[in-house]
Amino acid sequence: MKVINALPLQDILDEITANTRQLVQPERLAISERAVQELLLSGVESRILPVDAKAPAFELQDYTGKLVRSSDLLALGPLVLKFFRGRWCPYCATELEAWRDLQGKVRERGAIFVAISPQTIRHNDFTADQHSLPFPVLSDPGCAVAASFGLVYSVPPYLQRHYRSILVNIPFVNGDDKWILPLPATYVIAQNGVILRAEAYADFRVRPEPRTILDMLPNQR
Repeated sequence: MKVINALPLQDILDEITANTRQLVQPERLAISERAVQELLLSGVESRILPVDAKAPAFELQDYTGKLVRSSDLLALGPLVLKFFRGRWCPYCATELEAWRDLQGKVRERGAIFVAISPQTIRHNDFTADQHSLPFPVLSDPGCAVAASFGLVYSVPPYLQRHYRSILVNIPFVNGDDKWILPLPATYVIAQNGVILRAEAYADFRVRPEPRTILDMLPNQR
């Protein structure tokens, strides 16, 4: 299993951004920049489910088809919940790999890490296999659970056209006819269901540092 660079996650993501800006035509970069700015201005970040709120319960299938309940997960320990856009997003894939490499640390703290995306079970299976993910990767049809956390937004038509032009077919990957996505988000949920940390960014290139999240969890070794 390949282990990613020991650099901070955001440094690695910034390198992806820098490489993209070197390789992609300015007019295509402008489309993504416009979408990020519009999403920021929409105020979507202020509408996510906040710290101290009660986390919604959920039942979702993992990539084997097994039903996973949040109540069962919380019975085992605090929950680190990661919402990601899809396997087509290099930032999401890199973030998942960072958490993969820290799974020993997560378990030392008695916590459970779970990733959720709107992808079909089949595409989540591809994701877990391609990136050697040891944690549950759950399918959230129609972004229903993401919506309960206040994370869902609609992809505007001009960005839909852009995604199609680079062979990113979100409705196909998600198994429906909707052009909706969750904000990439990280939640830490206590065993009583109360949200201890909530982070989500309209700029998909920005993610919280996993080790900062880990520091919130008690070391139970």
